[in-house]
Amino acid sequence: MLIVVDSSAFLSILLGEPDAGQIASSLQSASQRISSAVTIYETRTVLLRRADRRYLDPFESLLSVADLKQHAFDERQADIASQAYARFGRGSGSPAKLNLADCASYALAISLDAPLLYKGNDFAQTDVRSALTD
Repeated sequence: MLIVVDSSAFLSILLGEPDAGQIASSLQSASQRISSAVTIYETRTVLLRRADRRYLDPFESLLSVADLKQHAFDERQADIASQAYARFGRGSGSPAKLNLADCASYALAISLDAPLLYKGNDFAQTDVRSALTD
């Protein structure tokens, strides 16, 4: 099964958060893993801001070991992401309160009709399918 991976899933694994094991298991059980180039960029910037570079190499290793493919943010995704921001973005009144990069992950998952691997409740407030396995 193809899954789209959001930055929240990467961060959970890298920072050893309580749900990291479940997220890593879902990541490992997928036959194909893909993320938006926007998601990869967001993850790197968050790691630089929070962890002062010490997680950058482990992140690059995770991408390699997981054989994760980056997908360019294209015109179709831009349209889907814009619609998602209008429906689920911060200031829309939606409890999801998605940010720009969240909308890029959402758009890739919707455009590929694939589940999204994420942490937290933001995406659960949208119509995207979850890739979390039990």
